[in-house]
Amino acid sequence: MASGVVGEEVRNKQVILKDYVSGFPKESDMQVINGTMKLKLQEGSHGIVVKNLYLSCDPYMRIRMARVEGPSVLTSYTPGSPLTGFGVAKVLDSGHPNFKKGDLIWGTTSWEECSHITELEGLFKIEHTDVPLSYYTGILGMPGLTAYAGFYEVCSPKKGEYVFISAASGAVGQLVGQFAKLMGCYVVGSVGSKEKVDLLRNKFGFDEAFNYKEETDLDGALKRYFPEGIDIYFENVGGKMLDAVLLNMRDHGRIAVCGMVSQYNLAQPEGVQNLMCLIYKRIHMDGFAFFDYYNVYPKFLDVVLPYIREGKIKYVEDIAEGLDSGPAALVGLYSGRNVGKQVVLIARD
Repeated sequence: MASGVVGEEVRNKQVILKDYVSGFPKESDMQVINGTMKLKLQEGSHGIVVKNLYLSCDPYMRIRMARVEGPSVLTSYTPGSPLTGFGVAKVLDSGHPNFKKGDLIWGTTSWEECSHITELEGLFKIEHTDVPLSYYTGILGMPGLTAYAGFYEVCSPKKGEYVFISAASGAVGQLVGQFAKLMGCYVVGSVGSKEKVDLLRNKFGFDEAFNYKEETDLDGALKRYFPEGIDIYFENVGGKMLDAVLLNMRDHGRIAVCGMVSQYNLAQPEGVQNLMCLIYKRIHMDGFAFFDYYNVYPKFLDVVLPYIREGKIKYVEDIAEGLDSGPAALVGLYSGRNVGKQVVLIARD
């Protein structure tokens, strides 16, 4: 960001979406441009101006890069405008009583060096800075609250249950697995490379892990790892994996539907064949969104911060440096190029 007197316009690098995306996203679907903005709010504004420090790359962003049709909790990005997503930022100017200059916050911001934020609902002030600030894009931000709410609130786990997690090395999956182990559950995760299999077993303490790309029969693979069936499935993938899981669920099992990344780049989503299992096995299958659980965020911090400080939870990040690296980092999510939570470092506090 160029230097300048506060109140004057300064250069503001941005990542914009060039046009709606169909199929697999490419770096060329986005463009890094130099815009301008003022760092001082107009008199009477109730918004805030922030300097963005970290930006979060999350799978749901692919949905917003397309034209979203029909009712949805997600809206399409606007071609020609910066992407938006979760991030960590420092307040430069504030017209709102809840925020003051110098505060650190996490929540929804834009993919640019500095942002003027007018919708402040869902912004959280960062009170605990003894952990890396980047954690608020992940373990202490949206993915962390998603993992916590999906596992504890949606799945109602019990000690000794059998838990399966797809996309298990990602920002959410790696946490769900560790929460489950801390409860005394048997935990298996599926991932897309040998490196990630090793990460689940050796770093995150999963009981077992497998590379789904090496399995020609997913139903058979699940029967190998869960001969007695699955109590809890944390769903991040959808498609053929969900179909195989349904055949292997135990009676009264629970499925928390967090995402379906295998479907995001398909023009025509795959059908699911084994939904009758929901009836036969009386399975409880719930879709959920983390913002329905804002009210449990303080309780979440009370649980997770001690786990981090005591080393009971390990967390892996994949940090790309500079806004120019943002498009490649985001696109890499959809081929599994990242190892751990994908973050883009924009500036150090």
